[in-house]
Amino acid sequence: MNEDKAQEIWSNAIAYEQFMGRWSRRVAREFVVWLAAPANTTWLDVGCGTGALTEAIFELASPRYIVGADDSETYIDYLRHRLPDERLCFDLESAQGLNFDDEFYDNTVSGLALNFVSDPHRGVTEMARVTKSGGVIAAYVWDYAGEMQMLRYFWSAAAELDPAARELDEGTRFALCQPEPLAALFRSARLVDVATCAIDVPTIFRDFDDYWTPFLGAQEPAPNYVMSLSEERRLMLRDRLRAALPRAEDGSIPLSARAWAVRGKRP
Repeated sequence: MNEDKAQEIWSNAIAYEQFMGRWSRRVAREFVVWLAAPANTTWLDVGCGTGALTEAIFELASPRYIVGADDSETYIDYLRHRLPDERLCFDLESAQGLNFDDEFYDNTVSGLALNFVSDPHRGVTEMARVTKSGGVIAAYVWDYAGEMQMLRYFWSAAAELDPAARELDEGTRFALCQPEPLAALFRSARLVDVATCAIDVPTIFRDFDDYWTPFLGAQEPAPNYVMSLSEERRLMLRDRLRAALPRAEDGSIPLSARAWAVRGKRP
């Protein structure tokens, strides 16, 4: 890989990690513990992104091997360089058309990606297709409309200044990201023993700059919105957020993040 290409991958991945990855990694670990899958089983991580869930499985679940699948060539290249291990493989794949045989994996999972799939039913059906009978299919998504607090504060402040921002708010756009719709989606894919749970993790920012600076990285809908603003309106939003966010005595910003997790089995 040439130096310019490597730098592009590194920059994109680091921007995501600074904005959301540091929190998604905490959720991924809790999710893997909740699944309690047997050791020495095979895993497929659909929409693996920068590898938060793949890495949690590798560290906590004693897998035989893991395949990470994503439709971003940038992230796949990044992971191939970041996580070199014979038990890890990363493939360029679409969630809606996985290029794997039927009943191939023991566990098929997806972290923080299902709501971005244009046809979630087809995505879950594909996840079920490639999973062995009796195997686990599971996913988790952010509670955008509720307790994903860093984004709730952001979009509330943005909408106060610009009502059109409500249309970009993931809490408005992604009705799927609640336990009832997730469970209904899994049942519609003919999965059994469907269960959901909330996963809550602390998201404590050192200070306001630690909260605000990742929004300038132009990754994800909220940062993209920030970078679309004029400098004047960006500063107005920054000041509105600075006034609205809670502060601890040491100047840190104590927030929390909730993800909704869902799992089922292939009959």
